[in-house]
Amino acid sequence: MTSAVSTCPARLALRVHRRRKQTGKRENRETVYAVTSADAHQATAGELARWVRGHWIVENSSHHIRDVTFGEDASTVHAGSAPRVMATVRNLAIGALKTLKVDNIAKTTRAIRDDPARALPIYGITSDRTLQKLERALPRLPTATASDSASQSV
Repeated sequence: MTSAVSTCPARLALRVHRRRKQTGKRENRETVYAVTSADAHQATAGELARWVRGHWIVENSSHHIRDVTFGEDASTVHAGSAPRVMATVRNLAIGALKTLKVDNIAKTTRAIRDDPARALPIYGITSDRTLQKLERALPRLPTATASDSASQSV
């Protein structure tokens, strides 16, 4: 264990206290820790704060969306290259929605879930002729009936 510690490039540890109050909710307090290879004399407290915020900009841009909106952490796909493929598909969806400057990715994703045909124009599939070809090529999935739903919930 000593060798692992001695090869670690960390030189400075930070403790960050955060307070956040969302409208209509109680204040949330959190303490997080970070490490950096920068020496204490290489960065001011303000620069360190910007680095920490910069990390969260990256985190929130795709990882948070994949975790919360697409439920990536709860995924049961673990075998072979399937997890990487699913991450790629999620990133493709997120990238497409960001390119369209969608305000709320979660809301848009739910709308597409409820009506999958809404996704087709995002990927340039717009003509009725193309849609008809897709409908012919794709197998029909059985629709769930009320009795099916009741038996699955038991």
